[in-house]
Amino acid sequence: MTSTPESNTKPLKGIRGEALTFVADPFLEKGKKCHRYWKDALIVMQDGHIVDVGDYAEVAPRHPGLTDIDTYTDALIMPGFIDCHVHYVQVSMIGSFGDTLLDWLDTYTFPTEAQFADKDFADENARVFFRQILSQGTTTANVFATTFETSVDAFFEESERYDTRMISGKVLQDRNLPDSLKDPSPEESVALAEKLLRKWHGRGRQMYAVIPRFAPTCSDRQLRLAGELYRKYIDRGVYMHTHLDEAPGEIEWVRMLFPDCKTYTDVYRQFGLVDRRSVMAHCCIVKEEEWQTLHDCGCGVAHCPSSNLFLGGGQFRYWEAKQRTRPCRVGMGTDVGGGTNFSIPRQLGEAYKVAMLQQKSIDAERCFYLATRGGAEALHLEDTIGTLAPGFEADIAVLDLKPTEYAGWRLGFSKSIFDKLFVLQTLGATSLVKATYVAGKKVFDIDRAEKFRYAADL
Repeated sequence: MTSTPESNTKPLKGIRGEALTFVADPFLEKGKKCHRYWKDALIVMQDGHIVDVGDYAEVAPRHPGLTDIDTYTDALIMPGFIDCHVHYVQVSMIGSFGDTLLDWLDTYTFPTEAQFADKDFADENARVFFRQILSQGTTTANVFATTFETSVDAFFEESERYDTRMISGKVLQDRNLPDSLKDPSPEESVALAEKLLRKWHGRGRQMYAVIPRFAPTCSDRQLRLAGELYRKYIDRGVYMHTHLDEAPGEIEWVRMLFPDCKTYTDVYRQFGLVDRRSVMAHCCIVKEEEWQTLHDCGCGVAHCPSSNLFLGGGQFRYWEAKQRTRPCRVGMGTDVGGGTNFSIPRQLGEAYKVAMLQQKSIDAERCFYLATRGGAEALHLEDTIGTLAPGFEADIAVLDLKPTEYAGWRLGFSKSIFDKLFVLQTLGATSLVKATYVAGKKVFDIDRAEKFRYAADL
């Protein structure tokens, strides 16, 4: 990839090693034109962005002043992973015994989230969340906070410290949940959401989402005002983030609450919540007309396999979502705390199993596309993150190709890089990531005494 001239005086930083990135959708294209792979690559970064990428022998001579290079062996350099749906406010309840989705919400989720009215509690959970995702190579996430202003501020404050590109916002919910979480009125909740939007959206790398939890916890008035807020700011890059078609009981509840709507998607559409910056989590039990709407409107879809398995919901059908005549923008989501881990590669291993349960399969090329460029496309950030190329933000994950003694031995029998990645996603080693770079700074290093460091300290 041709270099971009260094246009400022800030120092250059390099990362050298085996590298992989995606440049097209392997669900729609075939062959090597979907990805770029270098056995010995050099990625040159400056001022938080990538300025050059390619074979070391070709790139290094173009940057004679570059002396600060991190070199990795037995490792693979990739774009940072993108988590398209996760609840940071549920980190303290991950692994809670499940029943049905709705019972699980009542028993564990709502009582946990009620504690986020306390700023100290919110701060602690934000610190834990960021350490977990950064240690797993995730550099961008689309994140549910909860009802309280404190939950939003705690999240974005910690994100600012790492300089991560994050999306979050106050959750809007005014019915069918405990009073401790219920918004006092639709008008007050949307006014607070707009206040937080104006405070955080576009501040550094922070981005805001209008978040109605899901249709059953929102009155008609709440959904209507949420739609008005979303449409007021959509041209300024604000998102809408919610749940859609996750489980049979949920869908039946929506049908009872909104009898005049033909589908669950129609509920959101009638209130102006289905548009090009809408991100729908789960989408497991989706009618063809709903897929067509999601495609037509340019919505993002988050596949959350471990959560769907853990809570016994629906099973995502990627072949429907990516149908060639109307493909949707699809990325991966951990959906912690319904999801059982913070690792996008481990989620890919679960995605393979979900597909196999339905007599389908999904290979590592498609999986790791979903984890990187696919996630960026789902968030309409494909020109900003998710690819190793000049001009993109320098968010990078370095995977260990010998994360355990056995994994290193096992990979010796794998021929291609995608053979190796499939083994890694299947084994699901918790120590898979060696280092994570955010805007060109190494905020996580598994071998450093101080593993996590804020951007300002680097």
